[in-house]
Amino acid sequence: MKVILKVDVEGIGSAGTVADVSPGYARNYLIPKGLVLAATSRNVKTLEKQKAEIMKKVDKEKKRVEALGQRLAQTRVVVAKQAGEKGKLFGSVTTKDIAEALAQEGIEVDKKKIVIEEPIKTLGSYQVKAKLPLKVESQFQVDVIEAE
Repeated sequence: MKVILKVDVEGIGSAGTVADVSPGYARNYLIPKGLVLAATSRNVKTLEKQKAEIMKKVDKEKKRVEALGQRLAQTRVVVAKQAGEKGKLFGSVTTKDIAEALAQEGIEVDKKKIVIEEPIKTLGSYQVKAKLPLKVESQFQVDVIEAE
């Protein structure tokens, strides 16, 4: 089934393009969520007229996400965890812990978008990556300290 993407959909395409997806996926997920329109001749003609508007929205969103990425790169997050001997943590620092620490700094990032290369199981400083929308990536520092 041919559909017109209203927004970027990972694995399918970017906003404003026509993509071919399975009919069930389109009817049961993409259309109800408002992510796509059926690619009828009327919708395709309307898309051509609205393409400039869509591109403006995408550019505006990209600038917003890039600004968030730059802000994230300058951010240093502190996570307090209980630790035992030699700075070894009881458990590990999770993406949820990091997302909550970012929220306290006023930066909202979904925990699913935070990438930890190796499990954080000791006290110290670590570089963590956030995969933001529109293929923008940003690295920031996470300092793990001992909780009192």
